[in-house]
Amino acid sequence: MARALLATLKYQGGPDETNASLAELERLTLTAGGEVVQTKAFSRPRPDAALFFGSGQVKELAQLAETQQADLLIVDHELRPIQQRNLEQELGVRIMDRTQLILDIFAHRAKSHEGKLQVELAQLSYLLPRLTGKGIELSRLGGGLGRAVRGPGESKLEYDRRRVRERITVLKRQLETLKRTRSLHRQDRESVPLPLVSLVGYTNAGKSALLNALTRENALVEDKLFATLDLSTRKLILPPSLEVLLTDTVGFIRQLPHYLVAAFRSTLEEVVTADLLLHVVDAAQPDWPSQVKVVNQVLEELDAKDKSVILVFNKVDKLRPAQRLRLSHSRRAGVMVSALTGEGLDKLRAAVAERLAVSWEQVTVRLPYDRADLRALVLRRGRLLRERYGQKGITLKAQLPPKLIGQIRDFTKKD
Repeated sequence: MARALLATLKYQGGPDETNASLAELERLTLTAGGEVVQTKAFSRPRPDAALFFGSGQVKELAQLAETQQADLLIVDHELRPIQQRNLEQELGVRIMDRTQLILDIFAHRAKSHEGKLQVELAQLSYLLPRLTGKGIELSRLGGGLGRAVRGPGESKLEYDRRRVRERITVLKRQLETLKRTRSLHRQDRESVPLPLVSLVGYTNAGKSALLNALTRENALVEDKLFATLDLSTRKLILPPSLEVLLTDTVGFIRQLPHYLVAAFRSTLEEVVTADLLLHVVDAAQPDWPSQVKVVNQVLEELDAKDKSVILVFNKVDKLRPAQRLRLSHSRRAGVMVSALTGEGLDKLRAAVAERLAVSWEQVTVRLPYDRADLRALVLRRGRLLRERYGQKGITLKAQLPPKLIGQIRDFTKKD
């Protein structure tokens, strides 16, 4: 197990999220299998071009590394290749930046074939500009913090730029094929007009737990950062019997490496095509407003900032009464739930059904008694407002999506 010294740099005049970010880096290090021996925050007007830290700060880091017997320094920023090499020469320990650490965790967490391809693409995109001089071993990327990790690092070979570019081309081609396959599946799904609801949020906000609680399924749930990377889609029944598809997505984090956003863009298309986003927030986190901001920034990068969103405050079972009261009176309107205890889930289901129906048309459907199949279809695919039985048939007043109205056009009349 690597003994890691963690260090960060606060830019003078910038927003002070140093403590929260450094605490998060510590959790990332533990998740990756490392041991944190000490954390240290420095301040400078701007990073040093050659060393990132100032010369005096580097000397202090060298003393700390020797005193704590650290064999690894993890920097809470993305380092330029020259900064990383210079720090290694000055300190005599291995240097890892925040981006490399997150890539390492993703390499360990990826389970599906597509997930492994996406992570390898992100790793090689990070590696490519670092292939300078005598080169860099791929073991720097995949070696992990004291454990074997899947990925390009297993080979421990030196790759030149040409070979890395060739591999990147192959990975992009394979991912494009998977993207086309998913697009075909999406077309098949859209032929049956089921609304799509996507769970988004900061990592470890409880999205998978909420998916399980709402659908009574058993997706993987762990109290770890990036516990799941692969998409999970389940059918969710909303009151009274509306069927929707609920999709869990990869969690976001501060300074999410752009290599990962690019590599996972095809998977995250589920967010872009969703009819509704459930933005899951860990209400027990003191800095949840800044986490909400991070998620919104990533959604903007994915061109999904204008999507309809319901803010879902999860883990309210961990809040004290005074904290609950403050949250309920905050300016951010949301639904308070606990995936663990089930509190608020019925309210959330009703809120999802109501929000989905906002853009649907209100129609009157008159069905003969021998077309009970269409009545069941309206209940499964739309939102029933009123139902009346008469001598000749059933009259339903409902809010329905356009595709369903097209399917039962002969029996409908717009209100």
